[in-house]
Amino acid sequence: MTTVASNGRQGHSGYTENIFDGKQEQMLNVANHIAEKGFIPKELVQSEVQWFYTNLGIDDMYFMLESVETIANHIMALYGAKIFAFTKNENVLDINLERETEAGAVYIHTSRPGVSTTTGPQVERRIDNKYLDNSSTDKAYRLETYRSLGTVSSNLATQLRCYFVTQCQFAKPTPTAEEATDIRLVADKAFLEKATENTLDVYQNVMRQVLARTGPVIEMFEVEGSREKRLVIGYQQRSTRTFFSAMSDLYHYYDLYSTRKYVEQFSNGVTIMSLYLNPIPNSKAPPIEHSIYQVIKEASLIYCLPTTPLQSFFQTGKLSVQEAIYGYVGWIFSQHFLNRLGSEYATLTSLLDAKNSAHVEVLTKMKKRLRSDTFTREYILDIIKLYPDLVKSLYVNFAMTHYVGQQETQIRPSLSYQRIRTDHVLTDAQLADKIKKTVSNNHELMVFEAFLAFNQHVLKTNFYQPTKVALSFRLDPSFLPAIEYPLKPFGMFLVVGAEFRGFHVRFRDIARGGIRVIRSRNNEAYSINLRSLFDENYALANTQQRKNKDIPEGGSKGTILLDMNAQDKPRVAFEKYVDSILDLLITGQSPGIKETIVDRYGLPEILFFGPDEGTADFMDWASQHARKREASFWKAFTTGKSQSLGGIPHDLYGMTTRSVHQYVVGILAKLGIDESTITKMQTGGPDGDLGSNEIKISKDKTIGIVDGSGVLYDPVGIDRTELTRLATERKMIAHFDIKKLSPQGFRVLIDDTEVTLPDGTVVSNGLAFRNEFHLKGEYAGTLFVPCGGRPEAVDISNVHNLLNEDGSSRYKYIVEGANLFFTQEARLRLEKAGAIIFKDASANKGGVTSSSLEVLAALAFNDAEFDQHMCVKNGVVPEFYAKYIHEVHEIIERNAANEFECIWRESQASGASRAVVSDEVSFAIVKLNEELQHTSLWENLALRRLVLQAALPRLLQEKLGLDTLVARLPETYTRAIFGAYLASRFVYTYGTSPSQFAFFEYISPLFAKIAAQQQ
Repeated sequence: MTTVASNGRQGHSGYTENIFDGKQEQMLNVANHIAEKGFIPKELVQSEVQWFYTNLGIDDMYFMLESVETIANHIMALYGAKIFAFTKNENVLDINLERETEAGAVYIHTSRPGVSTTTGPQVERRIDNKYLDNSSTDKAYRLETYRSLGTVSSNLATQLRCYFVTQCQFAKPTPTAEEATDIRLVADKAFLEKATENTLDVYQNVMRQVLARTGPVIEMFEVEGSREKRLVIGYQQRSTRTFFSAMSDLYHYYDLYSTRKYVEQFSNGVTIMSLYLNPIPNSKAPPIEHSIYQVIKEASLIYCLPTTPLQSFFQTGKLSVQEAIYGYVGWIFSQHFLNRLGSEYATLTSLLDAKNSAHVEVLTKMKKRLRSDTFTREYILDIIKLYPDLVKSLYVNFAMTHYVGQQETQIRPSLSYQRIRTDHVLTDAQLADKIKKTVSNNHELMVFEAFLAFNQHVLKTNFYQPTKVALSFRLDPSFLPAIEYPLKPFGMFLVVGAEFRGFHVRFRDIARGGIRVIRSRNNEAYSINLRSLFDENYALANTQQRKNKDIPEGGSKGTILLDMNAQDKPRVAFEKYVDSILDLLITGQSPGIKETIVDRYGLPEILFFGPDEGTADFMDWASQHARKREASFWKAFTTGKSQSLGGIPHDLYGMTTRSVHQYVVGILAKLGIDESTITKMQTGGPDGDLGSNEIKISKDKTIGIVDGSGVLYDPVGIDRTELTRLATERKMIAHFDIKKLSPQGFRVLIDDTEVTLPDGTVVSNGLAFRNEFHLKGEYAGTLFVPCGGRPEAVDISNVHNLLNEDGSSRYKYIVEGANLFFTQEARLRLEKAGAIIFKDASANKGGVTSSSLEVLAALAFNDAEFDQHMCVKNGVVPEFYAKYIHEVHEIIERNAANEFECIWRESQASGASRAVVSDEVSFAIVKLNEELQHTSLWENLALRRLVLQAALPRLLQEKLGLDTLVARLPETYTRAIFGAYLASRFVYTYGTSPSQFAFFEYISPLFAKIAAQQQ
């Protein structure tokens, strides 16, 4: 929250003054110590020590903390620096005294008021990196810093800045939930001794607000009898980085300086910062009475992105904080969406055969190469840095659309607004012309045209929201080139935070899909993940769209790529991602906290999030956070929640595996093979959802498993009892009891080196061995079920490793449980080599069906009914819930069996690849679904009722009645259920190329049934 509190609670110093009673005695001891050293002439020792103690204005805290020896060394260093300055005939003295330990630090250095330095010791950034950013409830550091009142010597006008960092000693290190809101229990003991009652009162109020909401809480207090302003900022520990030093850059931009600053930590996870700000004398900047409001406004932006590669432009005054952060976001957008392929690529695409897998794969590789080689991140950034004035003009263009005057504009226009109005506002055409005339080559033109495209396609953003934790942008996807993205998404979001960047893509207004966190093991992996981030998101959402053919929701997906230095913060990134997207879904109605934003889209939007890699444990928080933010759709916002919140956990009930294994069973049944006789390779281990349930439900002889910890292999079959134990406990194969392997079996973990296998092969690097194990044909089984792994793990460049010397496939049967594990070209190559393969969009749809039915129950029941029938409390499962799980299982297995039979039949009849038929089935159902929702069939109430009776779960109808159920669901949702049911049943029965009379034949029995009911 950002509030301005100048309503009588006057902030004076806020802390009791530091007074060191032993100062005189210590000064004598220091003088004696220096005299013994002989570095300073004896006749000058007394005057130098006296000057250091009394004239520099160093706070007494320094003398309390430091030893006689350390102080003496500092005085001698200061004397040496003055001699050096004298010999150089300089009237400026640079001082840099410091001492760092695990328990804290002291820094004293020269400082010009109101000036950020980009060189030199960078003390505040070091304090951030070493102490403040790493503070947590387990180990935290508080900070006091003061500007000296005196100068270094009588002829040198240099002031000192002192920083004191000390490790916290909390009054109560582990408070209970009730104690966590009491500042006297959760504060540092030294703070409690120094803080005035006024400060305790102010901090208590800020702390409670921090605990109640996300984002920073910012309050401003007048300091009585002066123009000084006190800013108090509270936020959750480790929720931002380098914030303390970034705030200095911010107020320096407005020609303000601080006399003293404090950062306090609390054992409930809260950090509170106090800044005492004053105007630089004779400054030409706006008066502090105006600029302080701009600092408050932009502190929220700084909190989201404390540092960017354009920071130096902000520190030197070439760009404002808003312009610099806008430039950073534009840089990110350009990295992902700069159209780099050109007309030559389009020509080549038209010449090559889209049905030839080799041609398609070559084009795909060429596309990746063109994107990464031509415009690297560094190259784009260098171009942006050449033209800060263009960034300014583009920012004004952006701001004129999305800026909304905040609360203080009722009194006077904010500085943001004044800045925009004084800049010359250009139309899009004028701006495009200015870009062409300013840049010097085509590459530079393309970069800034990408900025302009960004401006033109942002429909709404929280950029100007008073409080936020990350920046989010709802984009119109029409800028995506059809040559790269042939199927246009319905909507997309870009989210940028201090720890991550992310996307959300959906292919229909009502759509569902998981949110995935992407980690990177090293810088090289991060670069690869970064380049492919949006393409991966798009492909996952597209797959989800095909996978969701049986349910009312279309496909969507979200991705969160953790920055390289934030690999340990997946939850922080996820929470910021969710909260910032909610900023764009919920209309702001709290002045100074969440206000109404400019909405160029103009229609209500609801997103449905589900669990995916790295986010399964976060669904409860997201649901409850949406509820706390008063989202009307909170019950249905996330799926895969805890049972206590009405969720149906996919892993607990094996929802995804129900569908995947149905395809394994289907293949073996068609071929008359006993499952217990086949050997199987599996990626994705017993710790994962799909991997653990595949182990539990299958009856085969599993010979190989690859998971995050390494490789487990046994040609005679891995001990099923031990595997089941790991699957039940959800533990990786690193925990497998290797005594239960046969003499031919082995386990290689990712950190292992120089391991000799039973056949004498030496594995030099366990990580490389793990990454490539699925491609090692000598370890192949009869069946391959990928249950985990990175997208495109098998593509046209490495698929030959899965072929025998005669060109036949090493695996006879492949059921793709993991999303996008194979490229389409690799699937086609394997099918050509004789493998029977069923792709992810068909096999891996049990989870989405379960999620859809979970949401259906959330939408159907009111809050009290939902709590009674869908929430498991104290381990007691409601009767309805248990029966509903059983019905969900039946629906998943029935849908999987229907699609399996359709694909098998169509492929047998036409000779077409099953991977191709799978897509054709999906496209046919999705297309027919859209058409059916807008035909007169929907208007036929009797038909509508009959179809919904068949499509909606029997148990919900029995509990609520069809009429109540339909009345409670949004009409768009029931239309989608109607269309999805009719379309999927028709295509599963009549195939993808039915005769023109087929639909009449399909629908006639329904009309006949209606006629019979009406008689």
